[in-house]
Amino acid sequence: MPTVTLLAALALALALLPLGLGLVNLCLYRRPRAEPPPCAAVSILIPARNEEATIAAAVRAALSSCGVTVEVVVLDDHSTDRTAAIVRDLAARDPRLRLETAPPLPPGWSGKQHACQALAGLARHPVLLFQDADVRLAPDAARLACGALLASRAGLVSGFPRQETGTLAEALVIPLIHVLLLGYLPMVGMRWSGSPGFAAACGQLIAVRRDAYERAGGHAAIATSLHDGVTLPRAFRRAGQGSDLFDATGLARCRMYRGWREVWSGFSKNATEGMATPVALPVWTLLLFGGHVLPWLLLGWAALVPLPDMVVALATLAVAAGLLFRLLLALRFRQSLVGALLHPVGILILLAIQWSALLRAHRGRPAEWRGRAYPSTSRTGAP
Repeated sequence: MPTVTLLAALALALALLPLGLGLVNLCLYRRPRAEPPPCAAVSILIPARNEEATIAAAVRAALSSCGVTVEVVVLDDHSTDRTAAIVRDLAARDPRLRLETAPPLPPGWSGKQHACQALAGLARHPVLLFQDADVRLAPDAARLACGALLASRAGLVSGFPRQETGTLAEALVIPLIHVLLLGYLPMVGMRWSGSPGFAAACGQLIAVRRDAYERAGGHAAIATSLHDGVTLPRAFRRAGQGSDLFDATGLARCRMYRGWREVWSGFSKNATEGMATPVALPVWTLLLFGGHVLPWLLLGWAALVPLPDMVVALATLAVAAGLLFRLLLALRFRQSLVGALLHPVGILILLAIQWSALLRAHRGRPAEWRGRAYPSTSRTGAP
């Protein structure tokens, strides 16, 4: 069965690719260590829309920052819950905290980008630290993020917080962020090259120098985008300002989504700015299905129908490589072991989300998030 043998060989090659690159990247993707100057000051900027369940913890954590001067600015983006009241109460007790109200959302802007642009204009300090309202910073996070930024040549640095998960759907899909980041982005290329193609960030936690932010056009440069983790560092790189990544596992925590519905909606909303494009998604499907699912299918086939020993050996090695990589990530980033052991299921769900998003965009159906609808046609030109 030469065709089956070729399939098994391809599966092994595609499984070894993320393992090999991931081992190199894990050596480069580190917690920041550089200390900022003694006079360093950071504006922690939090856009908030209907975040009454998380905003108090996020603000209290930000105000607990040590080692740098901080102000915390929360922009209430027309919330219909108690978000503004909670922040107003906290601000009455700490002068470092300010509550501001977002201007009306103009046509052609996504809500978060408009809120972040407004926050940048309200900030008083030269280092801007944008964080989501469900992120809780460790006391040394602002200091170390500021140090990493000022010690680098980049205008933007970003860290991926520890991703907390509470349901099986979250445990299956959310940790795949690290699989994609470390298994398929060459960090050596990211740091040696200024190409926008190497750009990556986590929209949950981004630090920028104000001067670099202004040269890059700020969030206005990505006004239509729902995926600032991709589009904002690309804008910086196009402006010659550079971007870099650090491991924020011990510096911040975030429960990104809660349950199956939020996982599907959250990963769908910005899919067409990342994997889910007509050119990219077939390639990603080959890489992810071929390297992480096909080996298991071959072993299942071998359990039902006798296959050559070579096929079984190649498929077994591919399964082992995929599991090893996934378990290494689970241990390093404190992820669910159940999610790691069910890794092929998570890959299938991720691909289903991406293909569904691509079909939705093809049909002209809008993405919806936080009560707002974003027509896919308005984002096809996003950088």
